[in-house]
Amino acid sequence: MVTKLKHFNPSAKQMVNDWQVLDASDQILGRLATQVAMLLMGKHKPSYVPHMLSGDFVVVINASQIKVTGAKAQQKIYKRYSQYPGTLKEIPYERMQERFPERIIEMAVKGMLPKNKLGRRMLKRLKVYGGPEHPHAAQVIGSDRRESREAEALAKAETAAAAAAIKKATAEKQAARKAAATKAEAEADAVATEAVEAPARKSPAKKTAAKKTTAKKAPAKKTAAKKTPVKKATAKTAAAKKPAAKKTTAKKPAAKKVTTAKKPAAKKTAAKKTTAKKTPAKTTGDSGEK
Repeated sequence: MVTKLKHFNPSAKQMVNDWQVLDASDQILGRLATQVAMLLMGKHKPSYVPHMLSGDFVVVINASQIKVTGAKAQQKIYKRYSQYPGTLKEIPYERMQERFPERIIEMAVKGMLPKNKLGRRMLKRLKVYGGPEHPHAAQVIGSDRRESREAEALAKAETAAAAAAIKKATAEKQAARKAAATKAEAEADAVATEAVEAPARKSPAKKTAAKKTTAKKAPAKKTAAKKTPVKKATAKTAAAKKPAAKKTTAKKPAAKKVTTAKKPAAKKTAAKKTTAKKTPAKTTGDSGEK
């Protein structure tokens, strides 16, 4: 199985450019130039990218003390030509070393860099000085202290991470304790509510039975309530009938008059009858005696 590897392509912010100082005293020109070119291109770094400025700034001191091997000091000639006829200029190495020792190292390094815009920008980072002094001490000190600063920052980050981990662990423990406490309180509250609601659940059953009995009694009340209209109806009928009775009683005086009028006659007739009956008894007594 073939696996594709992703190419490392850092951004410009991720590039770190340090300052390097090289002493050219008693060094071979070609060896020093290759070293400077490697530092300028950044090939000494694992983050090297050929299309970006991933190299460092290079400061070369004591350029006047540079050396060459063999007979180059007498044979080497630097030529300059402007493409116009009669403008070819030749400068021997010994004369160049006397007048412009910086140009010897610059031209040697320029031939080892890419021949494009990036190579020209790399060459601008090269600072060559004929003597032991240079004005880039602050940059060099800053680049030297960068590693110590990064180490301190890493140590601080590690301590901060450890402290954060400890705080997180303590916070988690406290949260777990609080959760356990709240859970225990909730369980206790649930038990207490169950203990309170248990008799309350039983009493509603009795209440429901009482409600059922009252519900059953309620229809009786309704029947009683229904009976009352009957009474009212009887009362109404009685009240309705009573006037008729009164009317009959009103008629009774006439009947009484009749009876009273007739009664004396009846008494008379009764008296007559009694007399009539009595008289025959007397006769019979007389006949017996006879």
